[in-house]
Amino acid sequence: MKVLLFGKNGQLGWELQRSLAPLGELVALDRFDQHYCGDLSNPNGIAETVRALRPDVIVNAAAYTAVDKAESESELANTINAVAPGTLAEEAKRIGAWLVHYSTDYVFDGSGDKPWREDDQVGPLNVYGQTKLAGERAIQASDCRHLIFRTSWVYAARGNNFAKTMLRLAQERQQLSVIDDQIGTPTGAELLADVSAHAIRHALKTPEVAGVYHLTASGETSWYDYAHLVFEYARQTGLELKTEKQSVSAIPTSAYQTPARRPLNSRLNTEKLQNVFVLQLPAWQLGVERMLSELYGK
Repeated sequence: MKVLLFGKNGQLGWELQRSLAPLGELVALDRFDQHYCGDLSNPNGIAETVRALRPDVIVNAAAYTAVDKAESESELANTINAVAPGTLAEEAKRIGAWLVHYSTDYVFDGSGDKPWREDDQVGPLNVYGQTKLAGERAIQASDCRHLIFRTSWVYAARGNNFAKTMLRLAQERQQLSVIDDQIGTPTGAELLADVSAHAIRHALKTPEVAGVYHLTASGETSWYDYAHLVFEYARQTGLELKTEKQSVSAIPTSAYQTPARRPLNSRLNTEKLQNVFVLQLPAWQLGVERMLSELYGK
């Protein structure tokens, strides 16, 4: 079996290179690849790549993820997040391949306080969410065999993430303000990659599982409480912080203006995924602590 991975050097793509390797021959590309086009801003080029390689499974871990910048680069965001996934889906349909794609809780409007289910009404608040939703719909319209995983608050030891940013700021400043009215689930790229490989194995044997799934770690938190867990871990490991525990202020989203609106409710209901693929998703704290241990030791 041949697996074609786009976005190999991103947080998720890096972990997918590990988790997908046992499935068969893995061809992993990024947008700078010299042999095949792996650049999703070039839909015609990636179509040629699929035609040349004829994989059994296409995994798209590439995306335009600069949420605020997307407000002023909507055309580029749409090409990468909507047009290119649609192209991959059409090519997958043509050769009978599976397409695995990653989406986001940003397809919802963030209202209420219940975890979003796969069939809930969508209503993205920003350009990023709109383009990711358009990508989902393009894949579904192609009628290719697909798995779409919506996730949220993704982090990894590789690259930038919220925990690293908080620790850097806490080492530089005596006071910090962190948003406390956005609720979601920090989800490790490692978990996403491992579940993806498991789901692909399952789907190859049971094609009727095709569809949209919500995939996050279990539990929920705010950015404020997430930051406190990170700071507590740092103190236990002896990392010096200028910011004292009592000097971290909780602020509402309205106090921190950004070009793109953020959803307040990023909770995703993962019951469908756990039932279909017979999985138990670990608590979000376990993955974050593992990542911190990797970075800073314990």
